[in-house]
Amino acid sequence: MTSDLILKLEGIASAYGKIDAVKGIDLEVKRGQIVTLLGANGAGKTTTLKTISGLVRAKAGRVLFEGQDITAMAAHEIARAGVVHVPEGRHVLRGLSVRENLELGAFTVKDAALRKERLDQVFAQFPILKTRANSDGSLLSGGEQQMLAIGRALMHGPKIVLLDEPSMGLAPKLVLETMRIVKRLNEAGTTILLVEQNARLALRLAHYGYVLESGVIRLEGEASQLSADPSIVQAYLGS
Repeated sequence: MTSDLILKLEGIASAYGKIDAVKGIDLEVKRGQIVTLLGANGAGKTTTLKTISGLVRAKAGRVLFEGQDITAMAAHEIARAGVVHVPEGRHVLRGLSVRENLELGAFTVKDAALRKERLDQVFAQFPILKTRANSDGSLLSGGEQQMLAIGRALMHGPKIVLLDEPSMGLAPKLVLETMRIVKRLNEAGTTILLVEQNARLALRLAHYGYVLESGVIRLEGEASQLSADPSIVQAYLGS
């Protein structure tokens, strides 16, 4: 394993009940990169992220994070190690303020000064969240809720962020703003494994891409190469 490899999947297979959603895939993410996982609905993308973060148990294969086998670790232990999952749908907690939602992201951080430092950093990154700090997080707009979900992940101090469908349900203008946020996070040093329905936009952001079809990786390569091949875009990513 090379030193710049932060995440590696070896032959990962996972299921929902009796449905084999992921069927023995290999995947690598290098430190400092955005790697995107693409495919149609039901291809196994979300299951892959949930398997990495421990929300779904692998039936076979290994998940290696910084060289350590985390396949059998509990989800909270995986999060504590630095793998933070921003789920599809954002999962902002109703009845809790923006500040309280953010503070939940630092549940493993015992140092009060460090928690405050990270909260200040999130508010600097997303000024709108600071102005809404005492508002119920569930009453924010869709775009603001996505900022809150990402900010909550950053409170943890992640080494890698698993980002699932950040643009889902957002207006086109907010989709572009969300992708700018992802790009800024990566430029600031955050490694990201991105699942995104807007394949063309994801490939513009990413360094490397994988295309899943029915739980199997059909294609992989540099993002610029995947997006430049019309036959690939038409066959696997939509017209």
